Amino acid sequence: MANAQVQRMSQLMAKTLRDDPADAEVLSHKLLVRAGYVRRTAAGIWSWLPLGKKVLANVERVVREEMDAIGAQEVLLPALLPREPYDATGRWDEYGQELFRLKDRKGGDYLLGPTHEEIFTLLVKDQCTSYKDLPVILYQIQSKFRDEARPRAGILRGREFLMKDSYSFDTADEGLAEAYARHREAYQRIFTRLGLDYRIVAATAGAMGGSKSEEFLAPAEAGEDTFADCPNCDFAANTEAISYALQPVDGSAVPALEEIPTPGTPTIETLAASLGVQASDTLKNLLVKVDGEIVAVGVPGDREVDLGKVEEHFAPAAVEMVTEADFAGRPDLVRGYVGPQGLGEKVTYIADPRVAPGTAWITGANKADTHARNVVAGRDFEVDEYVDVVVVQEGDPCPTCGTGLKLDRAIEIGHIFQLGRKYADALKLDVLGQNGKPVRVTMGSYGIGVSRAVAALAEQTADEQGLCWPKEIAPADVHVVAAGKALQTELALDVAGKLAAAGVRVLVDDRAGVSPGVKFTDAELIGVPQILVAGRRSAEGVLELKDRRTGEREEVSVEDAIARLTA
Repeated sequence: MANAQVQRMSQLMAKTLRDDPADAEVLSHKLLVRAGYVRRTAAGIWSWLPLGKKVLANVERVVREEMDAIGAQEVLLPALLPREPYDATGRWDEYGQELFRLKDRKGGDYLLGPTHEEIFTLLVKDQCTSYKDLPVILYQIQSKFRDEARPRAGILRGREFLMKDSYSFDTADEGLAEAYARHREAYQRIFTRLGLDYRIVAATAGAMGGSKSEEFLAPAEAGEDTFADCPNCDFAANTEAISYALQPVDGSAVPALEEIPTPGTPTIETLAASLGVQASDTLKNLLVKVDGEIVAVGVPGDREVDLGKVEEHFAPAAVEMVTEADFAGRPDLVRGYVGPQGLGEKVTYIADPRVAPGTAWITGANKADTHARNVVAGRDFEVDEYVDVVVVQEGDPCPTCGTGLKLDRAIEIGHIFQLGRKYADALKLDVLGQNGKPVRVTMGSYGIGVSRAVAALAEQTADEQGLCWPKEIAPADVHVVAAGKALQTELALDVAGKLAAAGVRVLVDDRAGVSPGVKFTDAELIGVPQILVAGRRSAEGVLELKDRRTGEREEVSVEDAIARLTA
């Protein structure tokens, strides 16, 4: 086994902090800064210090090994990219304000890459001309850039982040399905090796496009994604991807529509209280603007509209809430009393599947201080399009088996897509087929948040004392602590050297003038898996070995310590 490095804390550029950063909201942000792994450069932009860089490099190593194992080839493409390919796919405009745009000295338009589908497509177009050149899987580990409106949570939601993105290219859909399956299995191995607790859930394709899409989520309180898990079957999905079948009912026995005076009831709460009905009996109609055109969104009154789902449905069109000025320009739309009946062609009406044909509602009558009851979908109004647009709630039925769903928060650590031919069509990626005719290539796209994985691990594995890294990605295998006296420091450096010679990665706290208490606290905070202390029995050659995760301690000789830590 090759000699490993001994990193001496007396020479390490990493200052630990006793207090949490004032702007820190989540555990990983607090601990990664306090333990000297990262430092803030600007909002959403982070510098990785030596300990942090080691952890990041270890995550990269695991990712590389598993990507290489499925036959993927690593490349490195530029982060500074020309506008033209993104114009061809429409994403120069679709990305909106999240895209970092810039001009060179000659006035040419460029961007900082948020993702690289276009550039990989053009690379393959340049290099692969025949079906014999395919299939191929290419990947890179590269910095990505997105101009987040509210960068937060430390490295979890930054404007610059490190990502592994890979792309498969094949001439047949069967080949795409095989590459997708190979990536899925590789991701399972990667996240298992990293020590992450994760779930694989159905997801929406979003701006990426394509058909099948799944996310790898790490459950954590700091997560920005909400996923649903069925306790009775294997259904699991990001709440944005949950959809329900439309189930019409027989509304033939519902009496005719009747308008009723309801002064002072512009909200669902005031309406339900005034009429003595449940909020679920009412129909809520939210007005939005889609590229400037007003659209009404109908959901049961006891449910909230998920604006993210609305935006997803209409993407890349811009979705905004209507304003007072919009109402002023449309006297046919009465704030607080809008109903779908009578909107006609003036307003597009989309509704959640719960507003199925035959269902009857109490809703606005499009007149001030007036509502209507016995308003039946399909009889009194038509739905232009059904879209799952409600916020999913705990206990909603599983779309597969009907059991009440459980909801949890999670951090997205990976996402895989069967893109199909969206980018190949836009950029005309063809190869010569077996019959001598051009064949349009089909693609897959597969991402892992490398820097996000570090934060997710911190969130999942930390305890009250600090970070607690799995061995595979820790910055060292053992943290040797010299309690303070010269003899203790001498023993600590001696055992550190012997461990390193045996291939063990060692961080040794040899700092002079630092109290034992501070050293012990820092060792817990930094989170190396094993802590070896040269303390009160150093003169006898006896050390204390502590497991950082379990807290178990035992006294060992130098020889036993080396044997245990090299086993």
